[in-house]
Amino acid sequence: MPVRLLLAALALALAGPAAPPPPVPADPPLWVVRDADTTIYLFGSVHWLKPDIGWFDDEVRRAFDAADTLVLETPPVEAAEAQRTQDAIGKTASGPTLPDRLPAAYRPKLAAALAELGYPAGAFDRVKPWLAATTLSILPLKRRGYDAGAGVEAVLTAAARRSDKPILGLEPRVQQLGYFDALPDAAQMAMLTRQLDNMDKTGDSTDAVLAAWTKGDAAALGRIVDADQRASSAAFGKAILSDRNRRWAAWIARRLEQPGTMFMAVGVGHLTGSDTVQRALSERGLAARRIRPGASR
Repeated sequence: MPVRLLLAALALALAGPAAPPPPVPADPPLWVVRDADTTIYLFGSVHWLKPDIGWFDDEVRRAFDAADTLVLETPPVEAAEAQRTQDAIGKTASGPTLPDRLPAAYRPKLAAALAELGYPAGAFDRVKPWLAATTLSILPLKRRGYDAGAGVEAVLTAAARRSDKPILGLEPRVQQLGYFDALPDAAQMAMLTRQLDNMDKTGDSTDAVLAAWTKGDAAALGRIVDADQRASSAAFGKAILSDRNRRWAAWIARRLEQPGTMFMAVGVGHLTGSDTVQRALSERGLAARRIRPGASR
C-alpha cells in the first residue's frame, strides 16, 4: 500500500467513527383549527421518508408537545395484527389467480416486481388487485432509500409513547382497508396496472412530493395531488380522498365541542390540492389557518 494511503487509513482509524451528517432541514406545512377552548393542529404526513430529513422541530415540535392527544388516520397496532387484518380483507380463497386476471403483458412485470421485493413465485396468486398495487408501491421507495420507520406516523407514535400521550385513530385499520376493498374491480385493476406501468416513475413522484413538503410549498403539493387524482379513477378519488376528507372534517367539528389540544397527522394529500379537509371544514363554517412558514395555499 502506498505510504500516503497507509497514513490516510491510520488517520481515519485514529479519528474514530465519523459524526453523522446533520439532518436536511425541512419546513413542512402545518395548519390549526381553534375555538375558545379547543386547538386542533393539522399536519400533512408523508408515510415513508428518508432518515436524514429534519422535520420534527420548531413549530411542528412545539405543536406536538402542546397537544394532549395524537390523532392518526388509524391507531397503531402490532405488525402481526396488521398482517392478519390485511390478509383477511385483501386475499381471496378461490377464483382465477391474480396473474390470470391481468392482461398478458402485465404478468412478467408483476412477477419481476414481486421477486425484487423478495416474494416467492405464486405468493400473490390469491391477493386482490388493490393490495397488490399498494404493496408494489413501496418498491420504488425502497430503491431510493425511503423508510417507513422514518415516516411521520412512526416518529410521532414513538414520541407519543415516550411522553405517555394517548393516540387515537380516525378510522380502524379494517375500515381503511375496506375502502380499497369496496372499489369496483375495474378500479382495482386500474390501480394495479397503473402501478406496474409507473414503477420507475413512482420514485420520481415521491421525490417531487418530498421536495415540496420539505419547503412547505403547499401549492406545489396541491398540483401533484390534483394531477394524481386526474390520473386515477373517479371511484378511487371519491372513496379514498373526498369522502374521507368530509368524514374527518365532521370529526374535527365534533371534537371542537370538547376542550383540549390535539395534534392530527393525516396524509399530506388530504390537506393539499383542490379537495381537502380544510375545504370540507370551510363548508361547515370552520377555518383552518396556516401557521407553518413557507408558500401558502
